[in-house]
Amino acid sequence: MATTVEHTPSTPYVELDREAWTRLSGSTPLPLTDSDVQRLRGLGDPIDLAEVDAVYRPMSRLLNLYVEATKSLHKASSTFLRENSGGTPYVIGVAGSVAVGKSTTARLLRELLARWPETPHVELLPTDGFLFPNAELARRGLLERKGFPESYDRRALVHFLSEVKAGYAEVRAPVYDHVTYDIVPNEQVVVRRPDVLIVEGLNVLQPAPPTPVGTSNLAVSDFFDFSIYVDARTSVVRQWYVDRFLSLRTTAFARPESYFHQYASITDEEATERAQAIWDAINAPNLIQNILPTRSRATLVLTKAADHSVRRMRLRKL
Repeated sequence: MATTVEHTPSTPYVELDREAWTRLSGSTPLPLTDSDVQRLRGLGDPIDLAEVDAVYRPMSRLLNLYVEATKSLHKASSTFLRENSGGTPYVIGVAGSVAVGKSTTARLLRELLARWPETPHVELLPTDGFLFPNAELARRGLLERKGFPESYDRRALVHFLSEVKAGYAEVRAPVYDHVTYDIVPNEQVVVRRPDVLIVEGLNVLQPAPPTPVGTSNLAVSDFFDFSIYVDARTSVVRQWYVDRFLSLRTTAFARPESYFHQYASITDEEATERAQAIWDAINAPNLIQNILPTRSRATLVLTKAADHSVRRMRLRKL
């Protein structure tokens, strides 16, 4: 069957099917192994080496080209300004719904890009660390809206990215614990001028909030050189979320310190009902109201089928 690369005048994207996308990688090496993929994939994400070969190998080649082109632009700018700042990290944003597989995408990209000789130092920063602590969320009446844009310390995240792009030698960020479901007190992650920084989170493509007339705000995405949105039908992601919730009962939920330990011993039927209720009350409204509308802001959109495989790619035209 013929593969297609669709150039539609009415859209800012070039659309590719899986076969056409895979061919674009050419002779790009695949340095990962089966054990690497098993280590990197998230719970409930059945990604395998064949999927990495077909989807992520071409993506790493594309990003390698973009990083190199950006270095050339920086060199041209430095020449014009008669300065030698040494460059700043290339920042990639990865967005998408809860349970869609964006964390796996981010981890795979970190591993693949770090194997390119031009970008040996690649770091990954989940934005969960910029959620307000549970106590603060409770004080603001936002505990049931965790993951919504207002539950994040957006100002702190913007400040962090400002320092990264300014070329600071060290930039620090808070740490989030998915077991306790809260920020870890007095613990930080340190980012030390990587070649590439991958920033992964639900709302990283959100536009800046409105401000009074005559003022302006920076959006998190203003600091991105490239952005990826991991997409799938909402009904499909809902089922993935439920499946993951059921699996977590014997892993993270089983730990006594887990915020969700109460769900470790309930029946499959009770767990399914509870997962569906959480999705319908929190995750679905956040996806529909806040996350999905940012899809068109991404440089690259990856569309997944019900079996988790990426079937179509939309790359923004330059």
